[in-house]
Amino acid sequence: MSVVIVGGHDRMVCRYKKICKEHNCKAKVFTQMSARLSEQIGSPDLLILFTNTVSHKMVKCAITEAEKCNADIVRCHTSSGTALNEILTNVCMA
Repeated sequence: MSVVIVGGHDRMVCRYKKICKEHNCKAKVFTQMSARLSEQIGSPDLLILFTNTVSHKMVKCAITEAEKCNADIVRCHTSSGTALNEILTNVCMA
């Protein structure tokens, strides 16, 4: 399963990727808005938005790209490792 995480903290990027790897998921993490974000997102199976630490412009861009490939979208206000772990546990079990 491929996962794109939008938002979160810069210092947590390695932790997010490690948690995804534990759930057998490939992860891309975007904590900052880049000029070519829409091209870099690709076609994930799951888009996770950490809404507390992301700009509206980034959310809009990510959702537009996720809807193009029918990806599941999960919004979470908390950008902790525990929150990500819970999301992936719920999604992988379903």
